Amino acid sequence: MTDNPYQSPQTTSQVTGDLGGSRGDLRSVARFQKGILVCILLYLVAVIGLFAIRVELLPFLGIGVLLVGVVGAFCVFRLAMKTYGTLLGICLGILSLVPCVGLIILLIVNGKATNILKQNGIKVGLLGARVSSI
Repeated sequence: MTDNPYQSPQTTSQVTGDLGGSRGDLRSVARFQKGILVCILLYLVAVIGLFAIRVELLPFLGIGVLLVGVVGAFCVFRLAMKTYGTLLGICLGILSLVPCVGLIILLIVNGKATNILKQNGIKVGLLGARVSSI
């Protein structure tokens, strides 16, 4: 009998679906997914705001959308590097800067991150997974 009944349970730190394979990488996937979800939300608010604000305020809305695009591209780049690999991560990061294509890229990378988190038994809500629960 080689098993000790009084031994504490051993946890596996191997993560499925992620290229890194560690719990720290899974935590960063959740963090960057949350950033992507916030960028998607801000894109949608900006589109609604486009019809609701006065013409004089449109340059400020444009600057806000530009900032959201840059933050979204950074999050897509980092998350795609962890989930798809280096070359595809760079391509998706660059494509996310294109205005209409960028939103589709955000949704694709978000779907991949959601699948990875769900494969590892982490509950994903409307604004992503809680990073503290990982």
